[in-house]
Amino acid sequence: MLIVNAVLETPDTVDFSFWPVAGLPPSQFMALSSSMSPLDVGSALAMLADYNSRTGEGDRPLTDASEAIRRLLETDKVIAPGGLHVHDTRTNVTVQPGCCSGLEDWREWLDVADGETLWLGHDPSPRLEHAGEVVQLWPDSADGQETPSGQPIEIVAGDLPGILHTVQEGLQGFLSLTKQWATRHVPTLAEDLAARLDEDLAISAPLPTTSGPHAP
Repeated sequence: MLIVNAVLETPDTVDFSFWPVAGLPPSQFMALSSSMSPLDVGSALAMLADYNSRTGEGDRPLTDASEAIRRLLETDKVIAPGGLHVHDTRTNVTVQPGCCSGLEDWREWLDVADGETLWLGHDPSPRLEHAGEVVQLWPDSADGQETPSGQPIEIVAGDLPGILHTVQEGLQGFLSLTKQWATRHVPTLAEDLAARLDEDLAISAPLPTTSGPHAP
């Protein structure tokens, strides 16, 4: 059985005080879904706010929740360090996003259903190859030119659209919880925050029901 989740890297919240967050270890991954607690949602928003609101010369340090979310909304495009986390319960093999992989690109997996390959980050460096109608996915490839050793996760390419529908459901659940969270913590920005995440993370736009040409 394959378990595929949209995941976001967990933040370092040791010095974070703008809103309550979960006590998660940093630089791991959290699944985004409708089952997240308010503290989990707070952690996800802390990561997005920090990652997209890094202060530069001339920027004032952030002082409160509203300013942190407003700075997030002012960025050109929200970037979300993460991606798809794939686990095969039969083989106990797990593939997680590498560094510099972005959750905002999760729809590019539709290109895999059409025969394309993806760059999935580095350190670790997941590797994806096509073998007929099957996609083989390795957790790490130290040498980008050679097929990695070990057992890959195998996914029927034609199953990817259905898998991505499940991923989308998780993201829609996260988006709903985010709007509830924002209504409580930054009520004047709740609608804008939900709309911005929906657009930049490509959450609600329809997905095709089968593989084949699709809109970017």
